[in-house]
Amino acid sequence: MPKEYNVITLCGSTKFKEDFIRTQKELTLKGNIIITVGLFGHCGDNEVWEDGVKELMDDMHKRRILMSNEIFVINKNGYIGESTKSEIEFAKKHNKKITYMEK
Repeated sequence: MPKEYNVITLCGSTKFKEDFIRTQKELTLKGNIIITVGLFGHCGDNEVWEDGVKELMDDMHKRRILMSNEIFVINKNGYIGESTKSEIEFAKKHNKKITYMEK
């Protein structure tokens, strides 16, 4: 039987794609299961700006948060956008642990 692992959803602006990739690797190597975004709208995945796709991505990300034990917020240079603020509030409402990349 496989052991239990902590499950973390990465949250933050998709303009920080390289930070998402680096953080996913670091947290995985520490023995966590990582759930991350499906598209990087601010880094070339222009499909996210098509009609209804951003709303779908936001809704799916909240489902990812529900599947997790905690969220890890990629807040480079202290930046937290509106979508990420919404995800943080959602995580708080559902008693998820919240960790920030930067204090």
